[in-house]
Amino acid sequence: MTDWEDLRHFVALAREGTLSAAARTLGVDHATVARRVAALEASTGLKLVDRRARTTTLTDDGRRIATVAAPMEEAAFAVGRAAQAAQPGVDGEVTISAPPTFASAVIAPQLVRLRQQYPGIRIRLMGEKRRASLSRREADLALRLLRPVESGLFVRRIGSFGFSLYGTPAYLKETPPHALAFIGYDATMADSPQEIWLRTIVGNREVVLRTNDLEAQIAAARSGLGLAALPHYLGDGDARLQRHAVTQKPISRDVWLLVHRDLRQVPAVRAVMTFLTECMKAG
Repeated sequence: MTDWEDLRHFVALAREGTLSAAARTLGVDHATVARRVAALEASTGLKLVDRRARTTTLTDDGRRIATVAAPMEEAAFAVGRAAQAAQPGVDGEVTISAPPTFASAVIAPQLVRLRQQYPGIRIRLMGEKRRASLSRREADLALRLLRPVESGLFVRRIGSFGFSLYGTPAYLKETPPHALAFIGYDATMADSPQEIWLRTIVGNREVVLRTNDLEAQIAAARSGLGLAALPHYLGDGDARLQRHAVTQKPISRDVWLLVHRDLRQVPAVRAVMTFLTECMKAG
């Protein structure tokens, strides 16, 4: 009989394309994925992947096995969701996926309130830029800044947050408007609403730092390097920064709460959904 764990690791590799990406989704190291795939090859007597220095590609046999096994994986996830939905009581672990700074600045500081109300709920909070798959049970709940299009999800807008330019008081006092420098995202986030908004403000002035990391932008702004477009939940709570008023129309981003429809009525999940909605109101 084929070991399901070997097959599960192989399906993740087939879906993600690399050992490292498969390892991240499974919560293991890449050596474990490689070992499991090798064990599956040994048990089936088939060569499933071509291993090269930097790439791993499926053979024809590998693609056939992956096609057959993918529905088995989906069925296994569905069984897991059904088992979770059948658990009584407002307790157990609930996993939340959210943008990194939102997780640390908005959700984490308010978790004590959830703990006081529901001591039986344990939270696993993942601050991550990637989109966790709710159908594959990478998370029970997710917060996103774009409305998702995946099927099988219950989606609700739970609020929004605005952006402003922020710099140190000393920098804003000492720098004339024509000499202001700016801190923005690199090309990976060029199409984000806040970056597009920032470009309308910059004009011919200098962008002295581009980065894909919001924490790096905040640190640079705190140092007096220039002005950064930051969400209010970060900038307003930082005593080292102050807003810089502009004439351009302000922007905001909607926050969407996602849950798989199979889990929507689970008591612990519903309690955390209510908590996350309240977090937006409090923020």
